[in-house]
Amino acid sequence: MRGYFAIGVEGISKEQNAGTIMRSAHSFGASFFFTITPGLDVEKFRSSDTSGAFEHLPYYEYNSPNELALPKDCTLVGVELTEDSIELPSFRHPTRAAYIFGPEMGNLSPEVQAQCAHIVKIPMKFCVNVGVAAAITMYDRMICMGRFAERPVRPGGPLEELATSKTSIRRKIRNKKS
Repeated sequence: MRGYFAIGVEGISKEQNAGTIMRSAHSFGASFFFTITPGLDVEKFRSSDTSGAFEHLPYYEYNSPNELALPKDCTLVGVELTEDSIELPSFRHPTRAAYIFGPEMGNLSPEVQAQCAHIVKIPMKFCVNVGVAAAITMYDRMICMGRFAERPVRPGGPLEELATSKTSIRRKIRNKKS
């Protein structure tokens, strides 16, 4: 997959949800995980993270939205139900992105939403668990940004495998001037 991504949550209050999101982020290949004003003991959510994500992913905790510091050229993408949200299946993921989710029983704060370059929503009848929303978003990014064989027209798996390049090194051959 090209680029990198991070996953963050604002105001999360359930250790199980935080651990599940961090485990999913680790599984999908996130570069780091972050929280803003978590309403929980971070050490407790390690118990629901069965992949050992804390040993493999950098974790950043911020006390307020104003403290959030992302790498240069990293685009903050909020996942929230608003009138102007872009539906996830119609969204082009940035190459370098940090996705942020709100608390279990609330929304992303106006301060965080103001920092977002984009706000997307998962087109569903009603809100789903924040851990489920994070996994759906990461899966969508993987499908859009990864290299997979084309889906066939008929049900079933691909008829042709994804073509692989013989080498990942490109050389530019210049004409030698006499």
